[in-house]
Parts: sequence; C-alpha cells; structure tokens
Amino acid sequence: MVLDFLADSLGATFKTHKARAMVAEARVRPGGGKVILAKPASFMNLSGQPVAALASFYGIPPERIVAVHDELDIPFDDVRIKFSGGHGGHNGLRDIMAAIDSRDFVRLRVGIGRPPGRQDAAEFVLRNFSSAERKVLPHVLQSASDAIVSIADEGYLAAQQRVNAPA
Repeated sequence: MVLDFLADSLGATFKTHKARAMVAEARVRPGGGKVILAKPASFMNLSGQPVAALASFYGIPPERIVAVHDELDIPFDDVRIKFSGGHGGHNGLRDIMAAIDSRDFVRLRVGIGRPPGRQDAAEFVLRNFSSAERKVLPHVLQSASDAIVSIADEGYLAAQQRVNAPA
C-alpha cells in the first residue's frame, strides 16, 4: 500500500520485471534521488529472491535497499526507520537477509500495533483494517511515503533522525 501510494504521488507506473516483481522507477523530485519501487510477486515470506535479483540487476548494494514492512511492536499510526539488525521474527526480513547475505539494509517499519487479547499475530496481520484505522490510513501512507523520499533524497540517517524524533 505504501509503494502504491508513493508511486501514485510520483507519477510512476508499476511494470512486470523478470525478477518476479512489479517495478516502478521515479525521481523523488526533478533532479532528485532516483528510487526503484519494487513489489515482489512472491509471498511476503519469500520476498528475498526478488529483492536480491533486483539489487543485482540495478547494482544496488544492501545498504541502499529499503524494505518496507509491517511492525507489530509499533503503534498503528507510527512509522520508524531502522538500519541493520535482526529480523525480529519477521519472515520476510529473514528471507531478504538470507538472499542478500546481509542484515545491513534500511527497514521502514510501518506500525500495525499488537493484536488485542489472545488473537493470533498471523491472523491479526492478515485482517482488514478497522473503520477507525481506515480513517487514519491515508496519513500513515503519506508519512511512510515521505520517509522513503527523505531516505532517497537525504540518506537514511537524516531521515531517521527526523522520522524517529519524538513529537
């Protein structure tokens, strides 16, 4: 959803790529940083091979990869940037790490919050957004898109300092 939102705001169109992904190329502003937006056409848990193939195709080193993913440990309407680290039980990140043989890439963590009560985390992640969440979702998508633009334009450290700063 974040990449669809960003592609739309940048006027980019997704096209099928031989790396088993949908890819859109755009500049974050005229003369600004170029972004390659990629949505693996695999299951999220198997996104590593498409990411590795695209990184190889475009000559992108691991530290320039930005993986956008949901995060249970962050409240629903929050976005955080992190560089390197473990997978935190996220199978998509685990697969990317294995495929690119590195944990040194940027993660744009989009908060979805914790499941209520004893609800299974996998079930919670796959559910539809509540009506209250749907009202806030455009703002979350805008914040996440802005973070990607900032990472591309200024680097992850400057973006991280701005995005992760307490309000």
